[in-house]
Amino acid sequence: MQPPPAPRPIEQRQPALDLLDDQRIERLGSDGFFVVDGFLGTEAALAIRGEALALSHAGTLRPAGLGRGDALRLERAARGDEIAWLDPQESPPALRAFLGRLESVRDEVNRGAYLGLRRYEVQVARYDRGAGYVRHRDAFPGGPNRTLTAIYYLNDGWIPAHGGALRLFPTGREPLELAPLLDRLVVFRSADLEHEVCPSWAERLAVTAWFYGREDLPR
Repeated sequence: MQPPPAPRPIEQRQPALDLLDDQRIERLGSDGFFVVDGFLGTEAALAIRGEALALSHAGTLRPAGLGRGDALRLERAARGDEIAWLDPQESPPALRAFLGRLESVRDEVNRGAYLGLRRYEVQVARYDRGAGYVRHRDAFPGGPNRTLTAIYYLNDGWIPAHGGALRLFPTGREPLELAPLLDRLVVFRSADLEHEVCPSWAERLAVTAWFYGREDLPR
């Protein structure tokens, strides 16, 4: 399996998105996550969905593994998605525009929560019927490590019967399930929040970005 492209600095700034009102800042601190519905608007979300589907139909996606580096392994019963790592400079236009908006997420989180985020890596993931991902954290033992996860969902017309919910396990709270709805963004602390992807009974698409802090840049 090919390793992800080296995380790149986010260079061009977009207008602020005002994602982090006081309530979301508090939730990132207390619960470890926040949710934004209608992140980019339906038209932009559908354009990104079309490009993600094109990647899948072109055979670009490959089975995802568990772990990283020399410890990477395939365990389809534990993780059933197929992925493609994206290079911000080589992605198709709608995905490239979305990646440009990630800098606003980074800037507002840094401004409101002081996480010192700098670089990111990003992938498209597709779950086919019956595929899921067991409970886990996005940060690995040892460093360098991921600081913040941002998942953007691309599933038009999603209904409860399709399954595929993102199940979160906030510390000291009951688990919470979030449907992978079109144009929904979920942001959480990579090392702190355990989560899983429930089995999906329809094709399920998402773009996930992982941000690294100043002390956790890949070498």
